Amino acid sequence: MTYCLGIITNAGLVMAADSRTNAGVDYISTHQKLFDFSQPGDRAILICTAGNLSVTQATLTLLRRDLIAKADANLHTLPSLYDVARYIGAKAREIQEQDRPWLQKDHIDAKCSFLLGGQVQGEEPGLFLIYSQGNCIQASKDTPFLQVGEAKYGKPILDRILTFETPLEAAAKCALLSIDSTMKSNISVGPPISLVMYERDSFKIRYELKLRLGTPYLSQLRHLWEISLREAFDRMPNVDWEHYQDFPDCIDVMTE
Repeated sequence: MTYCLGIITNAGLVMAADSRTNAGVDYISTHQKLFDFSQPGDRAILICTAGNLSVTQATLTLLRRDLIAKADANLHTLPSLYDVARYIGAKAREIQEQDRPWLQKDHIDAKCSFLLGGQVQGEEPGLFLIYSQGNCIQASKDTPFLQVGEAKYGKPILDRILTFETPLEAAAKCALLSIDSTMKSNISVGPPISLVMYERDSFKIRYELKLRLGTPYLSQLRHLWEISLREAFDRMPNVDWEHYQDFPDCIDVMTE
């Protein structure tokens, strides 16, 4: 499984991804899932991958081939980030159409998805989720983050903390806590964690890091977050059992 996350704010973008592709009792494997295809000075292009690994790897290979061959349509020539999203979707469909019949014979799921974040000269920064079918949706001011993979464990903190006005550094911290919460609850998501922060209108990636298991900052973040959650829990009022004994109708509604 996997967990990839993109956050867009008025100040730029944060993209994050784990690296685990398989987790079993005696076999754990990892693979990079966050890729930088930027052309400094003209455009920032960040891609996260999820789903069938062979399909996503083959899709990235086609993207790289078009760049090397200087194809008319490639990641560095398309005029908008939306056009880039549709182009990536088309490449993913091309690979799936080739491989799906053979994968289906062995009951292997060929689905994949991508997060695309960045900025093209003349446009505002953008964040897209590209589905396995090749279509896409875009993040907005009202919905400033998109997720792929094992999303449910890391979503609550995003819902409670993030807005379009959140500072980039805070968004990056929120992304790491979201991934850490997912790793805590699901063994199929794991380090190294790739994290990139892009400042709007800079058209280059200045901030990126890879956090491995045991990295002091990651350990400190997890430790302090767990302490903070316990302290917040302890401050919550206990259940008022006596009060609700006088309102049986409330109890009926809660238990229906």
